Amino acid sequence: MCFPHAGGSAGYFHPVAQALAPKVEVLAAQYPGRQDRYREPCVDSVQELARLGALALRDWDDRPFALFGHSLGAMVAYEVARHFAAAGGDGPVHLFVSGRRSPTCHRAESVHRLSDDALIAEVMALGGTNPQVLADPETRSLVLPALRSDYRAAETYRHGPGAAVRCPVTALTGDADPRTSLEEAAAWQEHAPAGGFELLVFGGDHFFLNGKADDVVAALRERLSTFTTLRRRAPGRDATATAHQLGENDR
Repeated sequence: MCFPHAGGSAGYFHPVAQALAPKVEVLAAQYPGRQDRYREPCVDSVQELARLGALALRDWDDRPFALFGHSLGAMVAYEVARHFAAAGGDGPVHLFVSGRRSPTCHRAESVHRLSDDALIAEVMALGGTNPQVLADPETRSLVLPALRSDYRAAETYRHGPGAAVRCPVTALTGDADPRTSLEEAAAWQEHAPAGGFELLVFGGDHFFLNGKADDVVAALRERLSTFTTLRRRAPGRDATATAHQLGENDR
């Protein structure tokens, strides 16, 4: 189950789904307030997105599953893993957190309070969005509410008490990411079980995934290979990038 970055959508993970098929089926969260869900109210809380994510997985947790999140999505995936740990029973077999510092490495940021132009400039500086998308006034007006809401969720998140993650944790980071230092990425070890942490460093910035897609997919495939032959029920449809809507349907 993949959780996208701020301003991202489920479609971002289509290449991952194609690369991991047919052994791994990829589900991707479609947060409210964007693309086919642009009429729905945005969710500006990591904890609420995680609660909805855990509910969305209730139809899939009878087979081995892993969680992957990039940037904002890393925090959501982490809190989803904590939901399962608190509930007991089977949880994720692996947690992949990408492009985000440890949840206890706080930085005072307020990008979500910037003007529209300044917010767009910040997003463009990170290089994860096609400039033509934000250059079109109509598209920009549709994207901005979700983008601002996502940044608010990421920047107001605070790590709180709760169950510890029980599965192995792999942190992935770019060696030139301005939003996450190597030390901040390595600090994810504090939130992993003893002996169940590794840090993978790739060449690139915040969106190193775009340039190192093959290497990232290879790392995922290797770490999931132990579980791809295990099923708690009969296999479903062929592996696809299924966009699971997190929102009213899961309340």
